[in-house]
Amino acid sequence: HAVGSQVGDVLLYYCYCEVRDPEKLCAWQKALCQHLHLTGKVRVASEGINGTVGGSKAATSLYIKVMLSQPLFKNILCQEDFKSSAGGAHCFPDLRVGVFKEIVPMGIDPKIVSYKETGIHLSPQEFHREVEQYLSQATQGQSDTILLDCRNFYESKIGHFQGCLAPDIRKFSYFPSYVDENLELFKDKRVLMYCTGGIRCERGSAYLRSKAVCREVYQLKGGIHKYLEEFPDGFYRGKLFVFDDRYAICSNEDIISACRYCGVLWDQYKLCSSQHCRQLVLTCPSCCNKGLTACCPVCQEKELKVTSRASGQILKEECECTRRRPRVPIEPVSPRMLDTGK
Repeated sequence: HAVGSQVGDVLLYYCYCEVRDPEKLCAWQKALCQHLHLTGKVRVASEGINGTVGGSKAATSLYIKVMLSQPLFKNILCQEDFKSSAGGAHCFPDLRVGVFKEIVPMGIDPKIVSYKETGIHLSPQEFHREVEQYLSQATQGQSDTILLDCRNFYESKIGHFQGCLAPDIRKFSYFPSYVDENLELFKDKRVLMYCTGGIRCERGSAYLRSKAVCREVYQLKGGIHKYLEEFPDGFYRGKLFVFDDRYAICSNEDIISACRYCGVLWDQYKLCSSQHCRQLVLTCPSCCNKGLTACCPVCQEKELKVTSRASGQILKEECECTRRRPRVPIEPVSPRMLDTGK
């Protein structure tokens, strides 16, 4: 960790509510963050607000106070809705506040699938009990439940609930197609869903419910973030991926992923060293020292070419990782769940 990485906080929150004038809320939000010297990303839409911001402890606690007193969020947003972790303004390159169609990009018009049609929210304690029950049934091979990770593959790779089904998808906007292509899998099942802070489950559960195939759909309220506050050593193993310069936060010492090159246990992401690639790569210090810093041979090769070539020629992003991964994976109907053992 960089020195000073523990000085302030990073807040994660969202609030679904009716916003009549998103542009006005956006301008107010931007001014508020600038005034408090907060960095991060805030999405505003007619369906609400979703943010992750970093700053000093004084600034973040003042931010929460102001947000709670904003008339738009009165009686909807509460102190509990803010998840916080050690960090600060340095965790983000800048501040971005903008108006969007959705506060979490699922790619489905909020008018078609609304957050109002969500699954049943479970507290961390309730979710913990459900997972416990599910795991004991699963070992006897007789579970009618699916524990579904709604995040992207690079998130679940470094940390997930034991026995979960983690779709090999690159973006949340592929989640609806994933559900469509794997409807048979969810038929008559009880689905327990979870994500980082709860917001993807709000839309994801509504989408799954709209298909009318599941018996019941439940979701973890407050996401993994809140679960780890109560059960740092519970059924979630590994790190929690976060969308800022920290990449991950840690609650238990388990490392569940491996270096891409030598297979040693490793879970600290770096950006692929090839400039036009946005993939994250798990490469351990000793492999890094050998110059293995790209996500795949194609990128490694490309990087060598670029360094030996006159600049000005832009290579488009294409690499083995993106080429080989089907956009929407089809699961076998009795899915192989991620390891149930500790």
